Amino acid sequence: MNIDSPVECRRAIEALRAGVPNRDAVGALRCEQPAIEQVFRDRLRESKEHGTQGKQMPGILVRGGFGTGKSHLLEYLQDIALGDKFICSKVVISKETPLHDPVKFYRSAIHSAVAPGRTGSALGEIAMALGLNPPSSAYNDLLRWVHNPECKLDHRFAATLFLVKHLTKADEDMDRIIRFWSGEAIRASDLKKLLKAYGERSTYSIRPVNQKDLAIQRLQFLPRLMVAAGYAGWVLLVDEVELIGRYSRLQRGKSYAELARWAGKVPNQQLPCLTTVFAITEGFENEVLEATAKNDLEYVPALLESKALEELATHAKRGMKLIQKDALSLKMPSDEAVRRTVEKVRDIYTKAYAWEPPPLEPGRRYGSTVMREQLKSWINQWDLRRLYDYEGKTVIHDAETKTDYTEDSDLEHPTEENSLDPASA
Repeated sequence: MNIDSPVECRRAIEALRAGVPNRDAVGALRCEQPAIEQVFRDRLRESKEHGTQGKQMPGILVRGGFGTGKSHLLEYLQDIALGDKFICSKVVISKETPLHDPVKFYRSAIHSAVAPGRTGSALGEIAMALGLNPPSSAYNDLLRWVHNPECKLDHRFAATLFLVKHLTKADEDMDRIIRFWSGEAIRASDLKKLLKAYGERSTYSIRPVNQKDLAIQRLQFLPRLMVAAGYAGWVLLVDEVELIGRYSRLQRGKSYAELARWAGKVPNQQLPCLTTVFAITEGFENEVLEATAKNDLEYVPALLESKALEELATHAKRGMKLIQKDALSLKMPSDEAVRRTVEKVRDIYTKAYAWEPPPLEPGRRYGSTVMREQLKSWINQWDLRRLYDYEGKTVIHDAETKTDYTEDSDLEHPTEENSLDPASA
């Protein structure tokens, strides 16, 4: 994505000044991580080639220090994926979006989903595509798969997939189906009534179901549904994974297991047509997995096994191994890369304010100072010159930003994973 208009350029400058990259800023600066970009492009290609065969490509975990461009990278990778016709979701791990709760995490992922070239609900676009177009081979493949007893998905998925071909976008019942796919409940009585209207009441058995089981089944169903609607698949980009270091030990164990699941590291729980990228702060493995104070590599599996959660302990080990052994580190920018960046920012600034800023010499290295701070300093100097004709100097102090991994009970929201679907009966 290239930007050219003054409005787009001003949005980019404001984002860079605030240190929070948006699509305009990323579209202008692009990204200086060619190795990670190539791995991601390969994963997208492999997902398109093998996703419908039931295989999930391994997830990618990237690590870098505070302010080194992890969020910028995720925004850039989303732009690539949208251009390749993937539906994309960005999720930031937070108090409201805990990685250890598949119900809440799935809802956040699907609510943030965007379809290429579209605005609004991605699932609305999917439902419209399925409803308006003649059944494709991909739709028929999904229909056969979801009706196969070996699929083992709850009958709600086969029933809603059958019904969507008989409803219009404006139909209230279509909205119910979309909300169900999004992670909300669908009243069993409403679903049975609909099926009866189309002569299929006896075909599907609608029984009570655990919310966690339903969330995991949605993960297996939704990426395939996206492909059936004509998209290449689903890309999930997850930022600030390091927050799990502040959970209790039990919830950290569950989070590692969920990380392994989403990254395709759990045998027999593959999520075909899904490509995942996670970003984590550098040093997590030292501070949380290995340091004496926490030592999750030893204590987390022991805790889970003591609670007779041996399978969960095995999955948690896989998630910790992904962090410890398989993470891709962000490459520090070279002097030449910094020079290219300052010229790109000068060009954006010129277009944004119809004023050409003077050249800057970015050759001097600022110790551990991150690129985010350098970008702010350049824009600040140009602002002073443009607005006040003042040639100021911005002093950047090297300051090591250390991530806090102190356990925080406020992050321990009640989980929904073991409750029954409230409208399942």
